[in-house]
Amino acid sequence: MPKPVTDLIHHPYQPPAGFAAPQPGVHKASTVIFPNVAAIRSRDWRQKKGYTYGLHGTPTTFVLEERIAALEGGRHCILVPSGLAAIAHVNLALLSAGDEILLPDNVYGPSKALAEGELKNWGITHQLYDPMDPADLERRIGPKTKLVWIEAPGSVTMEFGPVAHFAHICRSRGVTVALDNTWGAGLAFNGFDFGQGDRSVPGSGADIVVHALTKYPSGGGDVLMGSIVTRDEALHQKMKLAHMRLGWGVAGNDAELLLRSLPSLDVRYRAHDRAARQLARWLQARAEIVQVLHPALEGSPGHAHWKAMCGADGLAAGLFSVVFDERHAPERVEAFCDALKLFKLGYSWGGPVSLAVPYDIPSMRSAALGTWKHKGVLVRFSVGLEDVEDLQADLAQALGALHGPG
Repeated sequence: MPKPVTDLIHHPYQPPAGFAAPQPGVHKASTVIFPNVAAIRSRDWRQKKGYTYGLHGTPTTFVLEERIAALEGGRHCILVPSGLAAIAHVNLALLSAGDEILLPDNVYGPSKALAEGELKNWGITHQLYDPMDPADLERRIGPKTKLVWIEAPGSVTMEFGPVAHFAHICRSRGVTVALDNTWGAGLAFNGFDFGQGDRSVPGSGADIVVHALTKYPSGGGDVLMGSIVTRDEALHQKMKLAHMRLGWGVAGNDAELLLRSLPSLDVRYRAHDRAARQLARWLQARAEIVQVLHPALEGSPGHAHWKAMCGADGLAAGLFSVVFDERHAPERVEAFCDALKLFKLGYSWGGPVSLAVPYDIPSMRSAALGTWKHKGVLVRFSVGLEDVEDLQADLAQALGALHGPG
């Protein structure tokens, strides 16, 4: 008989099979136990036909990958520790020294910083293209261009570009297209089939869809995770091999939280959307605001493209930005932000708590492209799940700080 200390580790009891519950079980592992040497020799970590090591998947992460792939309309999914890690992973898996990537001028800031930093240091160049001008993208594609990133809408300034046209141009030139679909959350439109919305470019979509699961899929503001979804088997294997070599892993408990949140994703996304539109329309009528940037509102840059992609009654997330009249100095806009009570100051979005962040847009955009003309300060709002009337009252009281002592 083994001694108690050994029995605590090697006890023979196994629970009976047949347990079922609404949520999948949570499996955590670095080491995976094999029944024999033959199993060690035969299991292939590249396929979901068995388990080899924690980094290559557990029952919990396999289930999450399959659900995210289904959400995005893809076939294959791999998980990484954050949305930015997903962007970095695609770049590292596909690019080599001498290659070039093209980024929209309204790209997610850390993605641009990655291109300006590590990618440049490794001999990978980049260009910024006008996110509203297909002709500009087409002019910039050259023999070194291996990857084009698109966003819909753009980060912070919320322009909804002609992404179906962009994808069509890239496809005709044999260039891989990657979409950051965090805003759409797999619900507003299908990242692989833009043609379902924009009939002028049938069947045009992205080759790779990345998603910061940190945002709407998590929904709690407490999980960092990203996903990379593909349809093409060969492209997936490139992603998978790079995933193994880079050693990405996600925690079992984080995967559990995502799996618990996914069933309510659609309900939450629609609630965020409804509340954001109500507040955005209310702010449109305020004299302090010169523009509200929300793809579903007429007059917002790219509204027609959003309508073509998502439908006249389509979804549009819970995110929007406003531009204050330039007569309100930056310090007064900061006072407005500081005066907010329900809206907290913080990055990210998609959680239950409403957030606000002021941005210096001219410093974030290319002067050569001239995509930003406003002189007033921009503030981005992420609308949470609080009562919308309470949020409107919070905005109203904080706007009083704009007119306080200078």
